[in-house]
Amino acid sequence: MSRRLIAAIAAFILAALAAVLVISYVNAADQRAMDGMSPETVLVVTESAPEGTPAEELGDFVATEELPASATVPDGLVSLEDVAGQVTTTTLYPGEQLVTARFASPEDLADPTKADAPEGFHEITVQLPTTRVIGGHLSPGDTVGFFVSPADPQETQLTLQKVLVTRVQGGVTETVTEDGEATTEPAAETLMVTLAVEAPDAKLVAHAGEFHGIWLSLEPEDGPEDDTGPIQVEDVLE
Repeated sequence: MSRRLIAAIAAFILAALAAVLVISYVNAADQRAMDGMSPETVLVVTESAPEGTPAEELGDFVATEELPASATVPDGLVSLEDVAGQVTTTTLYPGEQLVTARFASPEDLADPTKADAPEGFHEITVQLPTTRVIGGHLSPGDTVGFFVSPADPQETQLTLQKVLVTRVQGGVTETVTEDGEATTEPAAETLMVTLAVEAPDAKLVAHAGEFHGIWLSLEPEDGPEDDTGPIQVEDVLE
């Protein structure tokens, strides 16, 4: 083997060794720099996750990363077990760190201004003066009696009973100030009341709202169902 070939091989080996040493040094320097910055393990979003996603289903949307302490956000999560049973309160986007503020229990996210209608029921809204809606003291989840008063003949009938109220707009509201003092806001002059009814009763409600007078009474779910029949002018004047 010629001296020139041996020299070339030696030069190649030295160059490769030098490259390995440089890479090792850089990696070690990076690690030393990271160690000097007190690295912390956090969960980072890797794929967008929609609002309302349960924490138990986020495994494919996040990954653990080591970041310098100065780059981590307060309340950052290191495990999805810390928010077990909760759901996301907003859409999560790639690159953001996962924090506890992005989660809440499903109960906390429930809309207090609305009650769920039974499956298959229609939801239909009637607009009524406050005086015909218990003075505005009506809330989602209440059940009501539905009275109809046609102009001709002049009579009134309890047409539907125990009708579920799913939404009320304009009713009496109670708020709590920062000092913990409760205040009551009076109802508006008219209320929008949404009722959950089956299809045949939805037609009745729509017809009554279009052509007749409507009154609502607060009726408990366990109240008796009395079929008293219509009341007419002569019955009132007896």
